[in-house]
Amino acid sequence: MLPWDDLQSFLAIARHGTLSAAARVLGVRQTTMGRRLAGLEARAGARLLAKTPGGFVLTPAGDAILSHVERIEAESLAIETRISGRDVRLEGVVRVTTIEILSVDVITPACALLQRDHPGIVVECVTDSRSLSLTRREADVALRLVRVTQNDLAVRRVGSLAFGVYASEAYLARQGVPDFAAGAPGHRTILNPSEGMELPEMSWFARLTHKAQPAIRHNNRFGQRAAAEAGMGLAVLSRFMGDKARLVRLPVPDPMPPRDVFLAVHHDIRHMPRIRVVTDMIVAAMRGSAAVLAPA
Repeated sequence: MLPWDDLQSFLAIARHGTLSAAARVLGVRQTTMGRRLAGLEARAGARLLAKTPGGFVLTPAGDAILSHVERIEAESLAIETRISGRDVRLEGVVRVTTIEILSVDVITPACALLQRDHPGIVVECVTDSRSLSLTRREADVALRLVRVTQNDLAVRRVGSLAFGVYASEAYLARQGVPDFAAGAPGHRTILNPSEGMELPEMSWFARLTHKAQPAIRHNNRFGQRAAAEAGMGLAVLSRFMGDKARLVRLPVPDPMPPRDVFLAVHHDIRHMPRIRVVTDMIVAAMRGSAAVLAPA
């Protein structure tokens, strides 16, 4: 039989395109990924992935086996989830994926209280730019701004996050107050990279500032706040970040409704004691921060 580690590596490379990205996902060395792929191809007697300037792509042979390997993965994960769902210990690692601002300002402080009461539980917070899959066990718990719809996940709304437009006093003294009704002509903006501009808050901000010119693009919200504090331009930030910064929140003609925040966990592990303790902690932290996450 083909080793599962080799098949799992084949899937990771096919999904993420490079040995380094696949290695990070599986928590192994890049050289290990290359060795596993070479071993699998030698045993299979066929080339499964071809290296291109843009990364690895499936060959016809690789494409032919992909769905079969995905089914093996699904069954393996189902077995693992069934077994782990019966784990009654209040110890172990719980992997939580969320956005960086909630991780830093909500989840991390709550983890200090969790450690006091349950020192055997270790929360592993992952603020990945992509959405980690709970079904594939890339994470145990997800706190997201989008409702996930998979049938095997338990999902509930746990709060909301409000946004505003901010600038530094020095920037406003230099450039004046923007005319958002006219698209903020003569102003500079702090934006996401192009692939992040489809987010609701960025689309809303782009409509308000369609006559402004980009000053910088940054994929990190704390980097965007730092750019605004440095006087580089206008930024859309969560009220939670912006209101406590050295910035001025600007009145806008069409305020953006707060975005809902959802907690998701796989059905088969949601009652596991350490998972329940962590999800209860997250819910309590979100409720305790409600007044600053989405102020009136």
